[in-house]
Order: sequence, then structure tokens, then C-alpha cells
Amino acid sequence: MSRLEKELTELENLSQAQLRERWSAVADGLPPNVAVPLLRSLLAYRLQERREGRLPALVRRELMRLAKSGDGAASAARQKLSPGARLLREWNGQTLLVEVLETGFRFQERDWNSLSEIARHVTGTSWSGPRFFGLTSRG
Repeated sequence: MSRLEKELTELENLSQAQLRERWSAVADGLPPNVAVPLLRSLLAYRLQERREGRLPALVRRELMRLAKSGDGAASAARQKLSPGARLLREWNGQTLLVEVLETGFRFQERDWNSLSEIARHVTGTSWSGPRFFGLTSRG
């Protein structure tokens, strides 16, 4: 077991006071006033960051942008798809064809704002559209 793994394992047994004290030793400033499980996760991230290094600035900015957009998977999927691209999906013996537009998608001669709307229409249940059409992995 590496030193980092040992430190991360030890966090599980620390009280709130001990976690706050550990935060002061690891991070700059006062610990955030959050629930114990979140403080434990934040501290684990800081320990890993200290050991492995921070994410590159470009990656941090992109993550912040996706977090602010509210629907990171859908907007990321739309960014990857070029207008004119076609998505095929077999569902219950039926072949589904979706065309990517500049501002959304076309399915069954109707324009849709998102792949999730289409997936919900087809299945009758709540689905992640990008996942339904195989654009993202389960995660």
C-alpha cells in the first residue's frame, strides 16, 4: 500500500475535528464549512493533488464551463457532433435515425432540442440521450 493510499484510508476514521485539523496541515486557509463526507472527499482530493499534481488549467476551465452549463454530457456530445452527422440506433427491432442539426436534432421529420428528448419519446422512460445513442459510456 502506497503512502497516499494509506493516508486516504486513514481519512475514513477521522472525526470532523480531526478532518479540519488535517485540512489545516494540508491545504491553505481554513477548511470549508461543509458536511463531514464532503470534507473527507475534498481532503482526499487535496492529498491526491499534492501527490500527483493539479489538473492542467485548460482541463479545469473546461470542467468549470461544463458545470456551469448544467448539462455537461449533452452539451459535450453536441460539441462532438457535426451538423449533417447521422446517428443510428436499433431499439426493439426498429432502426432509429437521427440527423444532427446546427441547433439540435431531427428525428421522424420533427426537430428536437436534445437527444434525451428523443430517447424519452422512443422508450417512454427517462434516458440520457447521449448514452442511449452510444456517445458516452456508463459512468
